[in-house]
Amino acid sequence: MQKIFRVMIIVAMLITAYLLILAWRDDYADAPAVDTVPQTATSVGADIPSTTGAAGDIPVQTLPTDAGLAVTVPTASAKDAGLITVTTNRYDIKINPEGGDVVYAALKQYDAKLDGDEPFVLLENDSNRVYVAQSGLIGKDGIDTAEGRANYSHTANSYVMKEGQQTLSVPLTYKKDGVTITKTFTFTHDKYPIDVSYQIQNASTQTWQGQLFAQLKRDDSKDPGMSDKGALSMATYLGGAWGTPDDPYNKLKFGDFSDGELTTTTSDKGWVGIVQHYFVSAWTPENFTGKFFSRETGDEYFIGFNSQPINVAMNKQATLSATLYAGPKVQSELKDVAIGLNQTVDYGLLWPISKILFAILDGIHNIIGNWGWSIIGLTVLVKFALMWFSNKSYYSMAKMRAIAPRLAALKEEHGSDRMKMSQEMMGIYKEEKVNPMAGCLPILMQMPIFLALYWVLVESVELRHAPWILWIQDLSAMDPWFILPLLMGASMFVQQQLNPQPTDPMQAKVMKFLPIIFTAFMLFFPAGLVLYWTVNNLFSMIHQYIVNKKVQEEQKLRTVKVLD
Repeated sequence: MQKIFRVMIIVAMLITAYLLILAWRDDYADAPAVDTVPQTATSVGADIPSTTGAAGDIPVQTLPTDAGLAVTVPTASAKDAGLITVTTNRYDIKINPEGGDVVYAALKQYDAKLDGDEPFVLLENDSNRVYVAQSGLIGKDGIDTAEGRANYSHTANSYVMKEGQQTLSVPLTYKKDGVTITKTFTFTHDKYPIDVSYQIQNASTQTWQGQLFAQLKRDDSKDPGMSDKGALSMATYLGGAWGTPDDPYNKLKFGDFSDGELTTTTSDKGWVGIVQHYFVSAWTPENFTGKFFSRETGDEYFIGFNSQPINVAMNKQATLSATLYAGPKVQSELKDVAIGLNQTVDYGLLWPISKILFAILDGIHNIIGNWGWSIIGLTVLVKFALMWFSNKSYYSMAKMRAIAPRLAALKEEHGSDRMKMSQEMMGIYKEEKVNPMAGCLPILMQMPIFLALYWVLVESVELRHAPWILWIQDLSAMDPWFILPLLMGASMFVQQQLNPQPTDPMQAKVMKFLPIIFTAFMLFFPAGLVLYWTVNNLFSMIHQYIVNKKVQEEQKLRTVKVLD
């Protein structure tokens, strides 16, 4: 039984390590890892989605119209102007008047690198990377065609949200053949969602017909969110995603963009996006039905949606809108943008446990204000939650340690008679009320918690660049000095000494090497996870030491009674 007990502990610990490797490999091993410089000179026609392939089977819709609104036509020419800059408390945005695309988005509340002064850049269009949010009007009378994008006029080259201002509107205007189209970006104070609306005022002599498209365009460059995590850090998911109310969250790897997998009809509750480490960009339609699409052109990937064709009668006007989210994967904010978008914080198969752990961790952080101490607090709460099981386990192991001499004597006496030795061992277990298998409970119950917490630390942007004390300045990255992994290995070794030692020489050697193996394994794990495991070991050592002392006292009392 003792052999089985030891083997189960070893297997459980190795399974934990294997599952961690397997979990990230299944999702992320196929992520592109290209070192070449992306090409920015892409033909305009490649950016324009097909009208028939994406929404051609959706009936034409005549939107509710309102002819009473006037449109102010700006005077500045887009051809003579550069990019339009927009500054809010959360964004530094750049909009290209040609097409009205968001070609740059820096997140002011997130540093690009630990202790850096530069904001994290999510969207950009330069020699380093192509990642932009595009939208426009296509179809019969659309202003964005394979021959060229619409050149919008605008009133200013720079917009700044002032203190106390709740919203900021950036209007762009295009006029052709009696039709005036005003594309307006509306930014909200302290919010990431950006409302993008098209007001179509038809002053021509015929009905105007077109479709709204919104898409994300990205090359196959690496995830910049991993740039400060170290060369040996495990990759996280980089690729497309989409959701509808009936099917809230689906991944679509870049390699599958041209496979025709994404042809789903969507409503204003759906979304399409591109996911990377800690951050996501996504489009969601507002008050219309359309179709999702994805495609690949060279080394660039597109994912988006088209509205159904809409009619605007002469002397009428109508408005089409969509929402762009380009920001961190903060669950509390994502859930209000679209159904399932918060699931881009992907905790894997153990997401129910991960969500509970994060909720507890977040609650502790709201009180303490430091994520490192919050992890220690979470560890203590988990230990208390499992106290009953741990106590049974440690009591059983302490008993095993106490009766180890008797078991060794049995082996000497009945070594050649396995049947007799097993019967005598079972008699001792029954007499001492020992269950050898009980020692497996803590590691077996800790395994899913450990795995779930790993995903919490890897996926939660709240812990990005979160400091603890002294040299630990980023709990989501590995310990730069490897001090925590070494402490974890030392604590694991000491804890082994408190356990009954295997009688089998081979098992004893394997157990001695386990702390070394796990120390090497933990060197490149997030410091927060290693902190959890180290503190867990320390509390287990204290608990087990107390139980061992108690069992020793019990054994002494029994010995005294027998002698009396």
